[in-house]
Amino acid sequence: MIRFFRKLVALDQQIFMGINGRLHRSSLNFWLYHLTHLGGAWFTIIFCFFMWFITPQPWSRAGLQAGVALALSHIPVAAAKKAYPRLRPYLTLPGTNTFRNPLTDHSFPSGHTTAIFSVTVPFMMTQPLLAIILAPIALLVAVSRIYLGLHYPSDTLAGAIIGSSVACATVALWS
Repeated sequence: MIRFFRKLVALDQQIFMGINGRLHRSSLNFWLYHLTHLGGAWFTIIFCFFMWFITPQPWSRAGLQAGVALALSHIPVAAAKKAYPRLRPYLTLPGTNTFRNPLTDHSFPSGHTTAIFSVTVPFMMTQPLLAIILAPIALLVAVSRIYLGLHYPSDTLAGAIIGSSVACATVALWS
C-alpha cells in the first residue's frame, strides 16, 4: 500500500512539473494569472449574488444554488486543510514557477477549484448546453492553480470533486 501511495505522489509531482515547468510560457502567464481569479472569493461571491438578485428565473434560482453550494463546499475544504496540512508545491519543489504574492496556507484541497466548480455546476445543470463554455473555464481555473505553482493536480482534483458534489447535492435538494 505504501508503494502504491508513493507512486501516486510521484505521478502527482510529475504532472505538476509538466504543467508548471514544461508548459510554462510567457504568453500564458498573463492569461492564467488573471483567469485563476475566476475561482477567487470576490468574483464567485459577487457573481452568485448578481445572478440571484438581478436575473430572472431559472437563472436566479441557479445563482442562489451556486451561492449555497459555494458556502457549503468550503466547510469540507477548511476541514481538509486542517486535517491534511500539505505544503504548497512552490515551497517544497525546487525550480517551481510561481508569481507575486503566492499563498502560504495549506494546499490541499484547492479552494479556487472548489469555488469555480461549485458555482458553475448549478448553471450547467440548469442549462446543459452551458457546459460547452463553463466546463472548460472551470478546468482552466484548476490548471491555472497548478501552472501558478500553488497546487498539485491532486489538490485541484479534490477541489473539483468537492465543488461538483456539493453543487449537485444542492441542486438536487433545491429542485
